[in-house]
Amino acid sequence: MAGRDQIHLDGMVFFGRHGARVEERTLGQQFEVDVTIHADLSASRSSDRLADTIDYGDVYATVQEVIEGPGLNLLERLADEVASRILARFPADAVTVRVKKPRLPIHGGVMSGVSVEILQERE
Repeated sequence: MAGRDQIHLDGMVFFGRHGARVEERTLGQQFEVDVTIHADLSASRSSDRLADTIDYGDVYATVQEVIEGPGLNLLERLADEVASRILARFPADAVTVRVKKPRLPIHGGVMSGVSVEILQERE
């Protein structure tokens, strides 16, 4: 992986309507997202200028757009869509995305959550 520098956006929380079950799409639920962007940050370390780095607010808005957007069935696809949009919009070498459904009811029980984490690298 080319960029050893990292930007972490942790604990982003959004409401979305994703899931393979009808009730998940109808009722919606909370999603928690962590993103790690792997990029060369040497220019911004030297210049101290926002224009020379990746704006956290723009990354947040990109994640929000996906999570609050049209419903998808699987967390795997949701995480992949977040990663794809980040790589398309920002000068990153790679991105790691973790998407979690907290407090997930499952087969008559409850677990504290389920999450999927993917790594997507620029080709």
